[in-house]
Amino acid sequence: MTRHPDPKHLLSCLIATLACSTSATTLADFIDDGTASLELRNMYMNRDFRQTGGGETQKDWGQGFTLRYKSGFTEGSVGFGVDAMAQLGVKLDSGKGRSGTGVLAVDRDGTPADDYSELGLTAKARLSNSTLHLGTLQPTLPVALYNDTRLLSSTYTGGMLNSKEIQNLDFNAGRLTKANYRDSSNQDDIGYAGADSDHFDFAGGAYAITPQLTASYYYGDLADIYRQHFLGLVHVLPLSNSMSLRTDLRYFKSTDNGNRLAGKIDNDFFNGMLTLSSGPHKFSGALQRLSGDGNFPFLRGGDPYSVNLVTFNTFTKAETDAWQLRYDFDFAALGIPGLGFMTRYTSGKHIEQGAVRDGREWERDSDLVYTFQDGSLKGLNIRMRNVTFRSGDGLKTDINENRLIVGYTLPLW
Repeated sequence: MTRHPDPKHLLSCLIATLACSTSATTLADFIDDGTASLELRNMYMNRDFRQTGGGETQKDWGQGFTLRYKSGFTEGSVGFGVDAMAQLGVKLDSGKGRSGTGVLAVDRDGTPADDYSELGLTAKARLSNSTLHLGTLQPTLPVALYNDTRLLSSTYTGGMLNSKEIQNLDFNAGRLTKANYRDSSNQDDIGYAGADSDHFDFAGGAYAITPQLTASYYYGDLADIYRQHFLGLVHVLPLSNSMSLRTDLRYFKSTDNGNRLAGKIDNDFFNGMLTLSSGPHKFSGALQRLSGDGNFPFLRGGDPYSVNLVTFNTFTKAETDAWQLRYDFDFAALGIPGLGFMTRYTSGKHIEQGAVRDGREWERDSDLVYTFQDGSLKGLNIRMRNVTFRSGDGLKTDINENRLIVGYTLPLW
């Protein structure tokens, strides 16, 4: 059996090396450049399943704590450092038969846990403009995107190299071996759908052709399950001092490696969004086409890199054609800085799932968020989110959902 590096062992070895072989002067930047913060997130979710005629609900309320520490680097041609993240989720209100929103960890019998936690440790080394991380990772890449939509965020275990040696190129490569889900304290095998894998390898980068135009390519390989290529193009066109047009185009080609538990995968996924910004207004429109065999694959514990990744649904079922209209408004233009509003509508059709052919689904989301700008509550943000999701033509998930999220990040040093 393949043995993977233990981040705790890596951390202890690194600290011992630093303590034995470096002077106080060498460690000065390691300590002085360090930062620490405590993120507090209070979340209430109420989900009403309408396909049963109403009355069947899930209700969870919890408090999350995320403590993050990032050290600086030791002096020298190769600098060393350590990052740490401790997460704790606490149940405030829920119960057996009422839980299941993903806010809280749930035992096998359906009882929500009173609390759940995890500790993530990462050793890092920097040479020139390249940095290697080993241990707990939270990648934000097209082929590997962690999830941060509940009390606690998901994490992965592995190694990742970020290099900026070539001007205008941001290159990343690495391997992920384990996953810790947003509502779990366990280290689980990395995988997709019902299939587990030994590891996920990835490589690629983004190149700034001009200050307004960026092209990117990534390759991902979930061992014995699927392979994936990604091409992306982002362009921002200034139209005036207060107006711009942003174009975001994304294309994935995914194929399987024959794992029956994952199902047949051989599809092309094109999605893109245009956003017109004019003063406090943003008007967005998106289109997607998912064609071929199977659902669009992405890592368990993470999210798909799609413009139609919305609050409840991902619109990544096989053969899904979808469009989205979105509007954002910043109330600072009306003299209320910190207050923002968003609403969007996303519709999908031609969906294939199980025996269903030509299924349809749509989702409507509305957000109202306020961040205190000054006083003793400065930085505290309150978000109210309403979701309506409906499906038809054989698909059987209809929900109404409300979320209330209160967040605050306290800098410690």
